[in-house]
Amino acid sequence: MNWKTLSSKYLSRHIYFTAREDRCEMPDGTIVEQYFVVEMPTSVCVLALTKDGEAILVKQYRHPVEDTLLELPGGFVDKGETSETAIKRELLEETGYELSDCIFLARVTANPGVLNNYTDLYLATGGIKRSTQKLDYNEEIEIQLTPLEEVRQMLLKNEFKQALHTSCLFYAFSKLDSLK
Repeated sequence: MNWKTLSSKYLSRHIYFTAREDRCEMPDGTIVEQYFVVEMPTSVCVLALTKDGEAILVKQYRHPVEDTLLELPGGFVDKGETSETAIKRELLEETGYELSDCIFLARVTANPGVLNNYTDLYLATGGIKRSTQKLDYNEEIEIQLTPLEEVRQMLLKNEFKQALHTSCLFYAFSKLDSLK
């Protein structure tokens, strides 16, 4: 079922967003003249719990959807970094929390018809506030500590809009339920 890429042409290049146009051949010989692919680095997100068991959530404005969303901490994996290192770095940068245990839950892809990246999902426990936020110039993040059962209810009421984060939450609650 794999396609053969006959040629690729880059349309734009940015550190977190590269667009290319591929010319492909399907197994039956059909030529697909234009197939557009957005290349992005691997990303990570985490349901992080404080040492007292509260979820560390973040609220921030997301310009592409023109809305302020409640989300999980996360971001892109930097070159040379593991996903686990990236999630610990992102959590510390976005929230100032450091965690003691990090459990890999799953690897998912948001939209493989267009995007070529994966997102690694984690559950982390033992969070302790260690520093202030260290945000990028274009970030404004509000930290929200929320009881875990309230997060579960918020998830079921569709209060989380970021699909990768809802996947992480479902996997995390499944893992937490299996540990009971």
